[in-house]
Amino acid sequence: MLSFLFPRLTSSGASRGSALFAALVGEARRPHWYVDGEVPDSLDGRFAVLATIVALATVRLERGGEPARMEAVALAERFVEAMDAEHRELGLGDPALGRTVRKLVGSLARRVELWRQAIDRGQWDEAVAASLSANTHSPEALAHCGAALRKIWAALAAASDDALAEGRIR
Repeated sequence: MLSFLFPRLTSSGASRGSALFAALVGEARRPHWYVDGEVPDSLDGRFAVLATIVALATVRLERGGEPARMEAVALAERFVEAMDAEHRELGLGDPALGRTVRKLVGSLARRVELWRQAIDRGQWDEAVAASLSANTHSPEALAHCGAALRKIWAALAAASDDALAEGRIR
């Protein structure tokens, strides 16, 4: 149904970070975010879901061994490549493209820090609302998104570093 979302986000090559990024994009494309979770089905809404899921994966990788931490770097690089490609396709050119991609990467970095703290301090609900710009969501939608993100976190936490590098997140 939502296969049109971020069509160029899945790299055709086998570069580091691609398998995991492709799996995370698949999670962000699931319709429940936009239906039950009431995330706006817009460029900003889709970005919020993707950046949130990538942030959770980054936090998990940071907590792994050295290869996992290197995979976190590769994931960030793949994220930058994808944002650059997506925005070029939307017609954004230099110098606006550089500013936009830097803004998006900064948004991802803020979410990574937000989720580090949320996981360590148990402030899950606050992080869900902040990460998904959920001030327009109903309490039921926030609960749905929170439960979905907990499920993703549990899967990421249970997966081995190698499984994550191979894009196996479920």
